[in-house]
Amino acid sequence: MSTVKTILVTRLSAMGDVAMTIPVMKQVLEENPAVSIVFVTNKNWGALCAGIPRLTFFPADVKGIHKGIKGLYRLFREIKKAHRIHVVADLHNVLRSKIIRTFFRLSGTPVAFIDKGREGKKTLTRRENKVLQQLTTTIERYAVVFRQLGFRCEMGRKPVFSPRELSASTIAIIGPKQAKKWIGLAPFATYREKMYPLEKMEEVLQQLLQEPDHQILLMGGGKQETELLTALAQRYPQSTVVAGRFSLQEEMAIISHLDVMISMDSANMHLASLFGVPVVSVWGATHPFAGFMGYAQEVSNAVQINDLSCRPCSVFGNKPCFRGDHACMEWIQPAIITEKVKLQIV
Repeated sequence: MSTVKTILVTRLSAMGDVAMTIPVMKQVLEENPAVSIVFVTNKNWGALCAGIPRLTFFPADVKGIHKGIKGLYRLFREIKKAHRIHVVADLHNVLRSKIIRTFFRLSGTPVAFIDKGREGKKTLTRRENKVLQQLTTTIERYAVVFRQLGFRCEMGRKPVFSPRELSASTIAIIGPKQAKKWIGLAPFATYREKMYPLEKMEEVLQQLLQEPDHQILLMGGGKQETELLTALAQRYPQSTVVAGRFSLQEEMAIISHLDVMISMDSANMHLASLFGVPVVSVWGATHPFAGFMGYAQEVSNAVQINDLSCRPCSVFGNKPCFRGDHACMEWIQPAIITEKVKLQIV
């Protein structure tokens, strides 16, 4: 009879938030060899879990068959049928995950959930009398949940994954790396307040391409972003569009070979962090103090305007700029980003 304890972990959200759970779950599994994890998350994020022993991806379709209370109950029944769950770690703590954990709690399964530190984030982002101090990181908040359930989890800084082999079909599109310096450029974010102006980012691209051994890999998602990046690549032949051409698994393999990633406060920062790739991250309305810096990334690589009294104005960048001029992004000079990138390329 197996003595392995199975933890159900839930995080039903955007890819960046889910990517931040991966270092923590791997650490839990390494420090607790008699533990396995069933990870319930968006049905599209399975590639994030690949290659981690005793971590099982369980897809949730909360906009389809698992929508609403009936759908979540169906998800609960499906999990119960497939796995014997001993404890539940809710790393999301929103209505959906609360409903799921309640079903388990009512069936006698112990649960623990994340404290998001909302009060601290309010004082960090309010318009007046901000308290500008580093809050507990999201990575650490995840780790605390597992400790509350009695599992060891002391986070380090080592990469989660090693570089992955590039497929022949991938190399056929982007070419072999050889002696080139691969720089990932992910200029988009969900909200405008988190996005560096594209015309300024084009200046960054121009400056970096002055070095003949630099190849820029343009990253993003969705039709509109892919079209914008394709137009950019046509003007700069030393750059290659990755967006829209690869699966998540293939894109992660490409990211694993980057020398540096340029990213907003968005998912690509967190994907690169899984492989220990240094990230030059650009921050506008949001701030690393809120706890969403990439896993094991150096704060010195964050590009931000520090003497703006209005910053940060929101935790997630989803509030319109009340000044109306987007100074937090507009005032950042392209050369600042370029110089930080060059420092990461040996």
